[in-house]
Amino acid sequence: MRRMNQLGAVMLAVVLALSAVSCGQKNHSKENLVQDEEKAVRAVLLFAPMEKSDPDNKNIARTAFDITVGMAEEQLGVTVEYRTYTAENYQEKSYDEVSLDRARNSMDDFYLLNPDTIQMLGDEGKLADLSGLACAGNLRDVVKTANTINGKLVAIPQEVVVYGLFVNQDMFDEYHLELPNTPEEFLECCRVFKENGIETPVGANRWWLENFVLAQAYADLYNGDTTEQEIAALNSGEAKYSDYMREGFEFLKELIDKGYIDAEKAYVSEAIEGEGPDFLAQKTPIVMAYWGAANADTAYGKVDFQMKVIGFPSKRGQMPVVPMTGYGVSAEAEHMEDTMNVLEVILSDEALKVYTETNKVISPSKNVQVDCIDALKPLNDRVNENVYVLGSNASMKVEQWGNTCNIVRELLNGATVEECLAEFDRLQEESLKE
Repeated sequence: MRRMNQLGAVMLAVVLALSAVSCGQKNHSKENLVQDEEKAVRAVLLFAPMEKSDPDNKNIARTAFDITVGMAEEQLGVTVEYRTYTAENYQEKSYDEVSLDRARNSMDDFYLLNPDTIQMLGDEGKLADLSGLACAGNLRDVVKTANTINGKLVAIPQEVVVYGLFVNQDMFDEYHLELPNTPEEFLECCRVFKENGIETPVGANRWWLENFVLAQAYADLYNGDTTEQEIAALNSGEAKYSDYMREGFEFLKELIDKGYIDAEKAYVSEAIEGEGPDFLAQKTPIVMAYWGAANADTAYGKVDFQMKVIGFPSKRGQMPVVPMTGYGVSAEAEHMEDTMNVLEVILSDEALKVYTETNKVISPSKNVQVDCIDALKPLNDRVNENVYVLGSNASMKVEQWGNTCNIVRELLNGATVEECLAEFDRLQEESLKE
């Protein structure tokens, strides 16, 4: 997920046009003029990372969203105006920082939000409750669990983003290696690759290494029978996040210390841009990415080898990690009714089927299934078995996705495991004071 809105100019043009009509046709009543003006400027304001696509644009994900927006515009007679983020407009501010500021000041009607932003805005009461939408009744449990705060469903995505390990099956076959299930098996594969001249077995960037930690930390929590009780214990301080995280950080530190991950390169590398070229050139057998990257030609949709996408190693085997993005509505949206109606359309099973089939992704609706490519079947099978770890969970007082990412970056920069765990303890102590 990575311009200035012209709504003011549009509105001005409409007003001028209507004024010209009223001067030339004196039979129009003032009441009719007001009604025509209101009808002409009905708009819903969306803040998102990218603008509406050109018809010839090859960004499939954005095009799929635009198709569903078009369905809403046609059915409802409204216009969805894109207010978009570009780095040059906001200088050093990230998309998350800008979306937080805009949502806190109710500058738009709805927003495409990342997991940590959803949690912050939900906690602050800045997002409307979407549980009353008809489409909410079709959602997978994983979506509702991840995006429910204080009993309110505050965000709904158009796809369930699943992270996994992208592996070069040909390189594994060359060295007679089975695809790893556990941390121990993963380390053994890396050892064999390293001893056979593969300089860096695991290609990494500064954003996604937290998946290794999360998969190990919460494999039991999310795949056992005591999920709610364990989360309650974490929220009360009875249990410590650092105890859950220890094995994952120790594992990641071992990968770094043995040279299986290039920490210096990972610390400064952007996602896919840093490790992608080596993976495509078959210099690196393992990278991590999200589901959609397997379908995107600009990522790993065109490879010259047999590729498989599997879960991260854990005590329970290959473990997908699911952080939950979503569309959130401003609690003080100026065009609340129209905005909710737009969401009803774009998140309906009909629209989600179009979106899912276009992008080949996992739908948030339990009624819409994906026909995925062969490479993704191992990951898809686990999700369909309800085997996964949530990378974000709004019911946890300590936000997981963003905080774990930041603390992993400290590990890459030389921090010890104990220093990383101490930071989790500090975050937990802060949460208990709120």
